Amino acid sequence: MSKEKLKFSKEANAKLVGIKEWSPVENPKVYSISLLSGFSCPGAKDCQTYAIEDKVTGKRTVLDGKYQEFRCFSAIQEAQYKETYNQRKHNLDLVNKYRYDFVSLFTLIQNSLPKNATYIRVHVGGDFVTEEYMLAWYSVARFNSQIKFYAYTKSIQFMVNLREYKPNNFSMNASEQGKEDDLIHEFNLKSVDVVKHPSETKRNIDHNEYYAINDEGSFSLLLHGTQKQGSESSKALSRMKKEGIKFSYGKTGA
Repeated sequence: MSKEKLKFSKEANAKLVGIKEWSPVENPKVYSISLLSGFSCPGAKDCQTYAIEDKVTGKRTVLDGKYQEFRCFSAIQEAQYKETYNQRKHNLDLVNKYRYDFVSLFTLIQNSLPKNATYIRVHVGGDFVTEEYMLAWYSVARFNSQIKFYAYTKSIQFMVNLREYKPNNFSMNASEQGKEDDLIHEFNLKSVDVVKHPSETKRNIDHNEYYAINDEGSFSLLLHGTQKQGSESSKALSRMKKEGIKFSYGKTGA
């Protein structure tokens, strides 16, 4: 265990870099961690997408989930970039090794944390695979009160079950369009949805993680990432591009 470490990324996309635009901390250090998308997302539905690697050729292709309506941007990254795929597979393999062992998960995460972090996004790709894993993150956050942690999750049942254990320095956002949306409304959780155009929402749209990190109510994200050619989602991206609407955040590192 002492030699096993999860791999973090620093400022992995424009949204994370954007935290510097509003952060009260001068020159904040922003990190993220990811798991393989789809394979670590038990609550995913509308966005369920996988990057599948051929064991012989090493080539990665995109597999759409059964109920998928738009492709997960992070799964597309995993299909496009071998380094990204390998890093996230490494992390998922380690998490799965201890997936129901709270003590081992806590130790693994704690031993892997960047030492100078100001903000940590838990999962640009992937989600909370077990309740024990989510609780381990909450406990690590409590142990590292100088860091602001935040996450989006479709593992809503875990979120509800553990709501009394969430520390103040962890912002958890219930991600809509999954299998457990009814719980979001039942427990009046702060939530986020993905829309295909700004006209589809009356909520604030988050471009730089401000609403994800700060407690100012539910919000929306614009659809982003490469979408299947000819799909309604692909047409929505083309429309926003023609109208000059910012919706893409890019990848700056694995």
